[in-house]
Amino acid sequence: MNIILLGPQGSGKGTQAKFLSEKLGLFYIEAGAILREAAKENFQLDEMVNKKGELVPDELTLSILKTKLEKEKPDLTNLLFDGFPRSLTQYQLLKNWFSEKRAKIDKVILLEISEEETIRRLSARRICSKCGNVYNLITNPPPHGKCVCGGELIQRKDDYPEAIKTRLSLYHQITSPLIDLLEKEGILVRVNGERPIEAISQDLLERLQGI
Repeated sequence: MNIILLGPQGSGKGTQAKFLSEKLGLFYIEAGAILREAAKENFQLDEMVNKKGELVPDELTLSILKTKLEKEKPDLTNLLFDGFPRSLTQYQLLKNWFSEKRAKIDKVILLEISEEETIRRLSARRICSKCGNVYNLITNPPPHGKCVCGGELIQRKDDYPEAIKTRLSLYHQITSPLIDLLEKEGILVRVNGERPIEAISQDLLERLQGI
């Protein structure tokens, strides 16, 4: 069973991806983390990802993911992709490679939340300026209003409402064509992401039974 988990910022896809990976014994693939790891040994990639904050070209992203999978999961089974592919181009590249390897994507889960809910969740995020711990004033508030290390909690500029709206607009612009295609292919599952975490987790398990 190979799964892709998609959703806008703040939809909780990272939480649900990790839950499903552990519960179903899936190999967890978080593209951002893999790119950051690869950047430690690749100067060009380090410049792109860590210093300039640029988007990594689709072909390069897939190449790095392929290298990891060919080394650690060459049979291409029981995979869970967290937030990748996000665009039509990325999906076609991944699909073509899978086809060459006689593998396929079985289901794509889309966690849906409204723009208002995304803004509510992300604008409540706070980061410790000292140790980097991440809190959320709604779902994971800091004890006694401070980080456990005593550091000051700050709000990143990316988590201001206007910045969130800009990121959301870009997300929808990039992913809408992909979602349309996935629906035509009959592998897209839409899930309400505005419920309690446990309810969503149970819903996902039920929907994935028998795949």
